[in-house]
Amino acid sequence: MNNTTPIKNYKLELSAAPHIHSKWSTKKAMWLVILSLVPVLISSIIFFGLKQLSIISVSVAFCLLTELTIKKLRKKEVTLDDGSAIITGLLLAFILPPNFSLFATAIGAIFSIGIAKELFGGLGFNIFNPALAGRAFLQAAYPVSITTWTKPNYDVDTITSATPLAAYKFDKISTDLSSLFWGNVSGSLGETSALAILIGGLFLIFIGVVNYRIPLAMILSLIFFSAIFWIIDPFKYQNPIFHLLAGGFLFGTFFMATDWVTSPITSKGMWIYGILISFLIVLIRNFGGLPEGVMYAILIMNSLVPAINRFTVPKIFGEKK
Repeated sequence: MNNTTPIKNYKLELSAAPHIHSKWSTKKAMWLVILSLVPVLISSIIFFGLKQLSIISVSVAFCLLTELTIKKLRKKEVTLDDGSAIITGLLLAFILPPNFSLFATAIGAIFSIGIAKELFGGLGFNIFNPALAGRAFLQAAYPVSITTWTKPNYDVDTITSATPLAAYKFDKISTDLSSLFWGNVSGSLGETSALAILIGGLFLIFIGVVNYRIPLAMILSLIFFSAIFWIIDPFKYQNPIFHLLAGGFLFGTFFMATDWVTSPITSKGMWIYGILISFLIVLIRNFGGLPEGVMYAILIMNSLVPAINRFTVPKIFGEKK
């Protein structure tokens, strides 16, 4: 080519990161997550009754109202149609006990959106999963009512009962694995049915909204770490399948830990993140004062995500080690 060869006019666009885009828009992905929660919603109604719709409705309504109010006060664009506030409301409701106080539910929803999300700058800037942060706040504010459980409709022995994790930790009472799989046990509204959670979670992975790495890392790691203690003392520690199905592990695995904003963006970081969450869960369940550890494990790892991203950035081609 000589100096007289014409050069085409190419348009150079400068924009902020990220420069690699998903096929899913944020709005579309959010509504697909809402769709994936339908099996969980159905299972919560089947096992705990239509009354639980009031908790779900209050949680979603106050999440929407809080976001709307803050956007108006800050004179920012109202984006309720992106579905993010609805997801926070659903997730918060599903990790609360059946028949939980509607007033406390509203307080938790306000905290989830107002403090855990909007205080940090809104969607895309929050450090912690908003629903889990709201649940942690309610755990501190209402420690008794948030650990008061109702037995499912198909168990007529008593009105209230401990969760399978608590029953084994404090009384060494085992729960049938089939009950854990179907969801006919005490627990939070959306955490009891492993079947319903798997339907929704695998749907998200299949369509590409959720990256498989974090769920796979968490499941394999939980099995590995819990198996170590079970092999050492099977009478003191529960087997890996129990840990997999009991409590909020599966719900946290597919719907909490995989949150785009609060989880790592690098492939290696996702594996590290998932492994460490399960490691913390096993430690808390086996040696902590609480029977469950999913909420705290994910929140702790949320705080470490910036560091994980920083130290797991892939090497640039040709970069010196």
